[in-house]
Amino acid sequence: MTEKINAVKAALAAAVAAGTALWGWYGWLALTWVACMALDYVSGSAAAMRRGDWSSARAREGLWHKAGMILAVVVSVLGDLLIGLLLRGGGFHLPFGGVLLAPLVTAWYCLTELGSVAENALLLGAPVPKWLRKLLRRGVEAVDEAGEAVCGKDDGGRTQFAPADARQADGGAGEGGGDV
Repeated sequence: MTEKINAVKAALAAAVAAGTALWGWYGWLALTWVACMALDYVSGSAAAMRRGDWSSARAREGLWHKAGMILAVVVSVLGDLLIGLLLRGGGFHLPFGGVLLAPLVTAWYCLTELGSVAENALLLGAPVPKWLRKLLRRGVEAVDEAGEAVCGKDDGGRTQFAPADARQADGGAGEGGGDV
């Protein structure tokens, strides 16, 4: 029995090492985000079922929301690639490996998804420590501040990239609205 457990441990360690070698730390962050999205979707559906107001239309809206998040992360990855190409072409090198936008955007989404999961846990009747919700909210704020430090303060969504119907005054979040 011990040999089987050790074999499983060795296989798991090898898989983690191979994954890290393949995609590095950002891959683990992205994988964490995907897990957070799945957990938010499942817990949001469970909370809606508990309240008796689950609907396939709302579930589809949640999936469209997740698709939009994926697009935003893809934009940030492509932005990092473009910035890296431009800087390398000019002989400059970023000290942190050439990634900037994607980790910030992905971390922001992880924190908002976790906030939504905490909200869903409350809706399911579980006590959730106030300090945890506060910590998640402050984490989102810290990532926002880091992004603003790089590009300047938010202009309130008045950029050419933000259609009027897609603007969110509160920064948006998961299906529950992200009020953690």
